[in-house]
Order: sequence, then C-alpha cells, then structure tokens
Amino acid sequence: MRRIIGSVFQSLDGVMQAPGGPSEDWTGGFEHGGWLWPLDDEATGEWIGELFGGAYDLLLGRKTYEIFAAYWPYVSGEEAPIADAFNRVGKYVLTRGQDLLDWENSHRLASIDAIAEIKRSDGPDLIIQGSSTLYPALLEAGLLDRLTTLTYPLVLGSGKRLFGAGTPPRSLRLVRHSVSPKGTIIAHYEPDGAVRTGSFLTIEPSEREKARQQRMKVEG
Repeated sequence: MRRIIGSVFQSLDGVMQAPGGPSEDWTGGFEHGGWLWPLDDEATGEWIGELFGGAYDLLLGRKTYEIFAAYWPYVSGEEAPIADAFNRVGKYVLTRGQDLLDWENSHRLASIDAIAEIKRSDGPDLIIQGSSTLYPALLEAGLLDRLTTLTYPLVLGSGKRLFGAGTPPRSLRLVRHSVSPKGTIIAHYEPDGAVRTGSFLTIEPSEREKARQQRMKVEG
C-alpha cells in the first residue's frame, strides 16, 4: 500500500496560492504571486530535496497539473534534474472533466474512490505539491498519511487556503519540526483521529454567563 504525503508552502494566515511566481495563479485577483522567493533559504531547499529524494509519484489537482504541465516539460539548466524526474514519474490527476492530460505518464482519476484504489496498489508514495482542493476530501476519507507545512513569516490576507470551505474537523499529531534561518516553520503532521474537546471551567455558570450564552443562541 502506498502512502499519500502532502507538502504545502503557506503564509501565516494559511494562503498557499501562487508561491512560485507572479503569473502562476492570479485567480480571484490574487496580487502576491511569487511571495515565497524572497524567503527561500537552504533549509527549505534541503527539505524539498528530502521529499523528492526517493521514489514517488505525484498526486495533483487539475489546476496544479496544468501549471506543472506547462512548465516542467520545457525546463533545462539547473532545474533539469527535477524536470527529468517529474516528467518520468506517474502523475495522478483528480479531475471530473475530460481535460487533455498529455504530459507523459499522466493518469486521470475521477473520484476520491479512485485515489483510494491507487493508494491500495503497489508502488511508491504519492506526493501532493500544491493542489489545495485535494485536502478536505482526503481528510474526510482518511487517505492522508502525512502533511508537511512550510509556514513562511508573512500574512497575505486573501487567496486560496490550505484548509478552505468543506474541510472536516480532524486532529493532527506533530511528529517532527524545525525552523529555517529566515523563519520558516517546517512542521510534519500525521492524522490523529477526531477533534477532542474539554473545558477549563471549574465553577457552575453564573447568571451573567447564562445570559451571554442565551444571547449567542439568539444572535448566532
């Protein structure tokens, strides 16, 4: 059985849109494309090298696939080894449409059930890069094995977020972490079941507290 491993570049407010360049994705009028570049450093580069250092296939949403397919097949120079690897590995693309998937070794997956079937098969780990739309459904289905977030010290205010609408409540367990010289927090999480709750209250609610709670019920 394969593992599904997510890796995300995000701001402090959870925005992961267009880290690589100004023209990467300006959906919704996003104006801060390329925000990662000034904050990149050796430590984050080492993690990316570790992530892609072994055998893997890629698991992508349609829009991230389109970004990759329009870039990596045409790369040469210093990035050629990455491009060669990305061209060679399997690309599994979650899309309900009939979009052309003409990048070599690309495979269409029409549903989360299809992802589950690939996960059960023999083969290398499936790595997610970008693809914000995948995470809510993968969490809901219990298919995500590990999530690494690289959280950069900036706030973007708007844009596509890692956990957007429709994300189910889940607990995660921190299994490893580090901080880069430029302040990027690299944190590795694994699923840890349902969200657990409790209370720090040690007394019965006062009449004032009861009134506050009643107002919340009315005001919403």
